[in-house]
This record gives sequence, structure tokens and C-alpha cells, in this order.
Amino acid sequence: MTHLPDPIADLSDDDLLAAYTEGADGTADGAWLRVNFVSSLDGSATAAGKSGSLGGDDDLRVFDLLRRVADVVLVAAGTVRDEGYGPMVLHDADVAWRRAHGTADHPVFAIVTGSLDLDPASRVFTEAPVRPVVLTSAAADPGRRRALEAVADVVTCGEDTVDPERVRAALVERGLGRIHCEGGPSFLGALVAADLVDELCLSIDPSLEGGDGGRIVHGSSPELRRMRLAHVLHGDGDVLLTRYVRAR
Repeated sequence: MTHLPDPIADLSDDDLLAAYTEGADGTADGAWLRVNFVSSLDGSATAAGKSGSLGGDDDLRVFDLLRRVADVVLVAAGTVRDEGYGPMVLHDADVAWRRAHGTADHPVFAIVTGSLDLDPASRVFTEAPVRPVVLTSAAADPGRRRALEAVADVVTCGEDTVDPERVRAALVERGLGRIHCEGGPSFLGALVAADLVDELCLSIDPSLEGGDGGRIVHGSSPELRRMRLAHVLHGDGDVLLTRYVRAR
């Protein structure tokens, strides 16, 4: 006999949001940093070079709902380029939900980059419904900084490199406490090492990618960061949608 967790198809959006937001509070700075990833069974974060090849429609449903409740969507510049991000524009249903709950129509798009290797003419900036935030270091190229300051708020979060603790603090200072991070692996590694991850939402695609696909996280941590399983849901195509929160 096969024993499966509850099917996501049986849950309304409100039910699903309740499952994903229960207990998402209580940190010392009043913020909550959630990370969202998808992985194959053998631990690959990509298939054919992109994460969007994994997970299916149910993973996308959760992806959209997690953006719906976020104050800010935080992404490293490499992932923005590799995954072909556009402006941070939510669907009409998400905008309606946010209006009904008294929040801005769209979350802020915050991009982490030590090099400022971003195109100011990109749709990420030119079609943004909310002015994006670029989080960088003091050592970044001054010319690139001036160009990006025309289309985004550029914030220094470290001297030679971007300090993840200062990234979180900078967002909290702006009133963006519900932080939704979508990668990439190197930035997640820095967050893990700094012990800043409050929650990991991981969709597990029932596939064996093999090949050269990388893990969801790169880098090392000085110690294990223990998480507690909050829920597991069963998606179409046998995708498992898991949620882990920081063990206290």
C-alpha cells in the first residue's frame, strides 16, 4: 500500500497559504526569511540548466502564493540572469489579495550583486511596478553604481563583499520584513553559513537528473543548521512540496 501526504489539489489558496504561513514569525528582528527551491530526487537544482524545468504546475502554484505574501523577493544577480527574470509583477488575483489585506500591489524586487553586473535598461528595472533595490558592496564599480542608481535604490551591504547579515538588516530597516528568497545556490550558502534562514520550502521533483546539475546550495557552514518539518503535500505528477522551519 502506498501512503501519500495530503494532495495539494484538495486545498484552496487560502488553505495553502495558511499551511505555509503558520509559525512564520517570532524572530528577534521581527523579520522572517523564507527560501524557496526545487530539486530533483538526486539533489539537482536544475534540469537542462534551469530550475524551471522541475516541479510542474503545483510547484508554480506555491511559488506564486509565496510571492503573494512577501514584502520583498530577494534574488542573487546570477539567478536573475540565468533564469531570465523580468519585472516583479504579480498576477491579478495576487494583486487583489494583497489589496484586500492592506499591502502594496507588488513586492519589492531586491537583487544581490557584488559586481553590479546588471543592465539598467533591463525590463527588471524599466518595467518595475515598484522601484527595485540593489544590494551590493562598497568595492563595486562606481560607474555601474551611478548607472543603476537611476533606476533602483542601490544599498551598500559590506565593504569588499556583500554581507548577508547586512542584507537582511537593510531590508528590515525599509520595513520589508517578510523576505522571500529565490536563490541562487551561492547566496543560499552564504545565508546558511550566517544562520539567517528561518524557513526552507523545497519542492522535490520525482526525477533523476544525473549530469552536471548543481545542488540548491553552494559553500560550507561552520555547523549544521537544524530545521523542523512543518508539512509535506503531494502534488500532481508525484511532486512533494515540503516546508521546513528553523528548529528552536
